[in-house]
Amino acid sequence: MDKKIALITGATSGIGAACAHRFYEEGYHIIITGRRLERLNNFASQLDASRIKCLCFDVRDRSQVIQTLETLPMEWRKIDVLVNNAGLALGLSTFFKGDMDHWDTMMDTNVKGLLYVSRSISQGMIGRKHGHIINIGSIAGKEVYANGNVYCASKHAVDALSKAMRIELAEYGIRVSAVHPGAVETEFSEVRFEGDTEKAALVYKGFENLVAEDIADAVYYIASRKPHVNINDLVIMPQAQPVASVIHRK
Repeated sequence: MDKKIALITGATSGIGAACAHRFYEEGYHIIITGRRLERLNNFASQLDASRIKCLCFDVRDRSQVIQTLETLPMEWRKIDVLVNNAGLALGLSTFFKGDMDHWDTMMDTNVKGLLYVSRSISQGMIGRKHGHIINIGSIAGKEVYANGNVYCASKHAVDALSKAMRIELAEYGIRVSAVHPGAVETEFSEVRFEGDTEKAALVYKGFENLVAEDIADAVYYIASRKPHVNINDLVIMPQAQPVASVIHRK
């Protein structure tokens, strides 16, 4: 396979789906992963089957990650770009009233899932001395806001891991970047509020928020730089949101 390959986790919706579309449009073969097989198949049905591979697994499950990625067909193993997008927020409360199941899900997905996938994919990149890992963080990984405690902690961990990975992989010719978005209207808030669409809609009311395609543009820009250029860190916000906890609404 001569074309470049991009693997995008959490590609069943939002930023992940937008990144998958963008890389596909730019000529990449894409591997899309997620927990919802029907969505993966629906996504794939719209594209050239020879240029897309669907992998249904949960990044939180270490054995699933290892088994799935280590048994990829040989023609799909030379991954040029890994976009670690899978992640979520659950709940919005003080830590002392927090749901501990929510905590486990966020830390297992946002931190451990990123580690499991990155460790597996980086082995091939190290051997080829080529590759680019792009981690989707959050403004919550740069600032802390009230009632976002554990989610903020998980995204601060993504920020720290991105920096550590960059140091440890540089000698192998591998680039590591991180993108930290502010308010992006996707299914993020619906997931955070466990399906309460009315509550989720209020998050984006009264200002022009970012959309998934804005982040995909940034991710592809980062990936498309010349090999000697690495965009270490990119924070991208709506104009109306100067910091995490302030949004100017009309």
